[in-house]
Amino acid sequence: MHIAAGGAVGAVTRYLLQGIVQPRESVFPWGTWFVNVTGCLLIGFLMAVFTGPYAIRPEYRVGIIAGVLGGYTTFSSFSWEAVQLIEQRQHSLALLYVGTSAVAGMCATLLGVRLSQWLFG
Repeated sequence: MHIAAGGAVGAVTRYLLQGIVQPRESVFPWGTWFVNVTGCLLIGFLMAVFTGPYAIRPEYRVGIIAGVLGGYTTFSSFSWEAVQLIEQRQHSLALLYVGTSAVAGMCATLLGVRLSQWLFG
């Protein structure tokens, strides 16, 4: 229940902020960029606080991190995992994770577009 409620808050927040931040005359996706970067800032700050000096119960942490921030942006989770690999001195794995996630994600998106065009004309 914590995750679902948090996800609703995060998704609505993302939608509102993207609309506020995105200039109408710009083709660059500033709204999404802003959400992704602020989500990364928040997950870094909150995970450090929630697992350190102000530890909170796991169900609340999951509600906030997976729920609110997951609804706000999954990019923050991706960035957190990459940072964790770097902090564990797994630099090659971090680079592999970031590079393959970006390339595979874009390729999968393109494949989805092409598949849709092929199926539905």
